[in-house]
Amino acid sequence: MHTVIIANGELEEDAHLQAIWRDADLRIAADGGAVNARKYLSRAPHIVIGDLDSMDDVTRAWCAQAEFITYPREKDKTDLELALDLATQRGATEITILGALGGRFDQMIANVFLLAKNIRVPTRLAGMEFEAWSASNHAVITGQIGETVSLIPLTERVEGIVTHALKYPLRDETLTFGHARGVSNELVAERAEITFTRGLLLVVHLFAK
Repeated sequence: MHTVIIANGELEEDAHLQAIWRDADLRIAADGGAVNARKYLSRAPHIVIGDLDSMDDVTRAWCAQAEFITYPREKDKTDLELALDLATQRGATEITILGALGGRFDQMIANVFLLAKNIRVPTRLAGMEFEAWSASNHAVITGQIGETVSLIPLTERVEGIVTHALKYPLRDETLTFGHARGVSNELVAERAEITFTRGLLLVVHLFAK
């Protein structure tokens, strides 16, 4: 089941993101993500979850048919983390997150690192100009030749990396956390593949403008 979560980050009207949201089997809004859904995605969520401190009355009325799951404002998890936990509990086999970037810098970084937590269910961030996901031993990137691909370690070491169809190849090599060697590679074919034997990678694919 493909579950799409809309967060409270920066978003604009975009046909690609609207299609992702429209075609989801389950649509979850993380608190103020419901406002983003109303303004930019045109379809209401099935579920709204969080402390609901970012929702206005117009959005509440627009989401009248949704299931509301309310948490106190003071809690140990962010609204997006609660939404991810719920998606897993409801049987998601694939998760896409929209609107996770922009806004507060600390929340943006935390949202990226949530990808490392949810490795058991394939989870990706999707934006108008990029997609990003965590991989535990294998990743496939499809896109246009010349588009940028960055490989960023989420663990201390990512070992045994082998890349295919990237401009700067890696052959049984290691990337270490805190170093930028894996940034700004390029697709040399419409399909690239990455395998590795140990660690966790953040894969970032920037679309051609």
